[in-house]
Amino acid sequence: MDALIKPLRPGRAEGLPESEFLAAPARADLPRPSRKDAEEAVKTLLAYIGEDPSREGLADTPRRVVEAYDELFQGYWKCPAEVLERTFGETAGYDDLVLVRDIEFHSHCEHHVMPFYGKAHIAYTPVDRVVGLSKLARLVDIFAHRLQTQEHLTAQIAGAIETILKPRGVAVMLEAEHTCMSVRGIAKHGTSTVTTRFTDLFRDNAAEQVRFLSLVRGPQR
Repeated sequence: MDALIKPLRPGRAEGLPESEFLAAPARADLPRPSRKDAEEAVKTLLAYIGEDPSREGLADTPRRVVEAYDELFQGYWKCPAEVLERTFGETAGYDDLVLVRDIEFHSHCEHHVMPFYGKAHIAYTPVDRVVGLSKLARLVDIFAHRLQTQEHLTAQIAGAIETILKPRGVAVMLEAEHTCMSVRGIAKHGTSTVTTRFTDLFRDNAAEQVRFLSLVRGPQR
């Protein structure tokens, strides 16, 4: 049996407004540069680095870059609530944690517009209803397909699950390599950044945090 989520209790996504999860951030009613404007901006950047935007190899690059941006940043036009709104109640009273680990993702640093990529691990303890497992991966993709910091991305994923599903607790861990650190600047390839966010049951119970981390890092890995 499928149904929309029932308001079980208030969400507690500390530090993040609920509007961040209940609507797409891009507003169709606000002015937006045209595709031609975007392509001209790419030409300007090519000229800035010393290239000739009109040469054969670059003649079609502005169009390709804008098309790539449409794909890489499609998360601005997607709503997290729509991904999580369909839940399932036939769980035989299951009330233990649900863990989906090793969700691959790629995003772009908002400071340098350079990629960072890695894996997300998500757990939540449901109240009455669960969400389809693939929806958690889709949620990661929505937020990752925006300009981000890893810290904000971690908080957004946890906050959306907390606000929309209203479980007894949420645990999120992200592990990622940032190319703005590995291929420029300090240039330390292979460096991994780990961020976590725990709410309610996982935040207040150290044993549940350890359990989550043990399942993510288990000896079988």
